[in-house]
Amino acid sequence: MHKRIENRDALSALRSRVRRDVEPRKGGHPIRITVHLGECGVAAGARDVIHQFAEVLDRENLHEIALCRGDCTDQCDHEPMVTLRDASGAEFRYGKLDRSKIEEIVREHVQNGTPVGRYLITA
Repeated sequence: MHKRIENRDALSALRSRVRRDVEPRKGGHPIRITVHLGECGVAAGARDVIHQFAEVLDRENLHEIALCRGDCTDQCDHEPMVTLRDASGAEFRYGKLDRSKIEEIVREHVQNGTPVGRYLITA
């Protein structure tokens, strides 16, 4: 059950936390993670995915990573999914994500530069 908001300060704190977690991180970042939030993505849990990425990136102090919202990619059977653009400009699309996969993608691909092949969507 959710905690009841008792006063204006609590509401303001909640609003700030949600904005930090959901709004895109802006700027010229070397790595960009785009969570696809089309109808199928949302139905499959993409909102949870963007929150989970925000949590992991914050916990690991990876504030230089851009976290953005994207549109449908017409690959509904792979939702929820993200496109990760690395520092070289190469793009990788990961699908059927959950919390453990997100943790591994951040650890292996974002921090160590090694794509996690078993979660990649191939043509």
